[in-house]
Amino acid sequence: MTETTPNSPDSQVNKPPLPDHLSTDARSKFHDAKVFEHDIGILFNDKERFDVEEYCLSEGWIKVPVGKKVDRFGYPLTVKLKGKVEAFYK
Repeated sequence: MTETTPNSPDSQVNKPPLPDHLSTDARSKFHDAKVFEHDIGILFNDKERFDVEEYCLSEGWIKVPVGKKVDRFGYPLTVKLKGKVEAFYK
């Protein structure tokens, strides 16, 4: 009964630190699969966003898709929003 489960708060020591720049696109050099093994939350201007494709903490921006628009390769079109960005594990 004293063992830690994967969902307990003590399992935070096994999580990798969140990078300054992270992308959900596997083709990007900023993609880190180990980080995506855990749930990540993004606060943008003190509101949680669920549609973030990419973020940069030091530069203060996020990229979000523009509706259902896609480019000619089928990838979503994104727009860069600037503001206060915070990343955290859920």
